[in-house]
Amino acid sequence: MPTLTDYARNMLARALCGRAPALPAIVYAGLGTGAGAGGLTGEPAGNGYARQRVIFTGTGAQRNTEALRFVFTGAAGGLTHLGLYDAASGGNALAYGPLAQTASVTGPGTVTIAAEALTLNGV
Repeated sequence: MPTLTDYARNMLARALCGRAPALPAIVYAGLGTGAGAGGLTGEPAGNGYARQRVIFTGTGAQRNTEALRFVFTGAAGGLTHLGLYDAASGGNALAYGPLAQTASVTGPGTVTIAAEALTLNGV
């Protein structure tokens, strides 16, 4: 993690030029089956899935302060990517990257990203 989305690159470019964009006050993580310049692809819908709020800390590399728990009430398939968004649903994709391993959701259960396992650096 991370690769910045086109939206995030443009937002940062405006900030560097003194055009003061509205930066996200809250960041949410989502899971998907792939990703590209527009963010995640194949983000689950239903089966209890919801994006999770992420709080970051650090003076250089940013790390999630708490574990992220994605709860599923049913199958969602093989999830391979994590993305960051500025909203709990919809919103703008900010960054994305592959998971260390595929999360196979074949029924009810939880996909957990441990505290400090999500790192943003060198963007």
